[in-house]
Amino acid sequence: MRLDAMSCLSPTSAPVDTPFAPARPEDLCYGFTLPAGPRSPGVARAVSRTILGAHGLAEVTEPVVQVVSELTTSAYRLSLTKEMYVSLRYRDSALRVAVHDGHPRHTPSRLGAICVLNRRVSLRLLDEVVRACRGEWGIGGDREPGGGTRMWAVLPRAGARAYQRAGT
Repeated sequence: MRLDAMSCLSPTSAPVDTPFAPARPEDLCYGFTLPAGPRSPGVARAVSRTILGAHGLAEVTEPVVQVVSELTTSAYRLSLTKEMYVSLRYRDSALRVAVHDGHPRHTPSRLGAICVLNRRVSLRLLDEVVRACRGEWGIGGDREPGGGTRMWAVLPRAGARAYQRAGT
């Protein structure tokens, strides 16, 4: 089998006259795994800022980064697992942030309700930001094998833009 020399270009032999085109918001679909440690919320904030900037969404950076920070901090503080998974997506004119951790479901369910309440109380700032952006958020069981906890928030772009412009 013979490969055409032009079918696989290394970065050094690729054409340099191709103009840079920033990624579109509609193409924003990222996920990354972090250790559940004290530095992870800062890393998640930095990665999120870079992703939003690369997709032309600097106008909503502050509320989205605040949401990422609150969710990853909660996962680090309240889960006894060693990792968390962060997902950032843009769909239907809204930014969707989800954080998955391995915190197991509790039985009996009363203990589970107390655990969810503890997370909700720890996410008061997140609640304020999401409501100001006219979004929604929640906590539930993770559908991944092995279970865990999934915390998520949806920020409509228009609401997040207005929040950032207001400097709230």
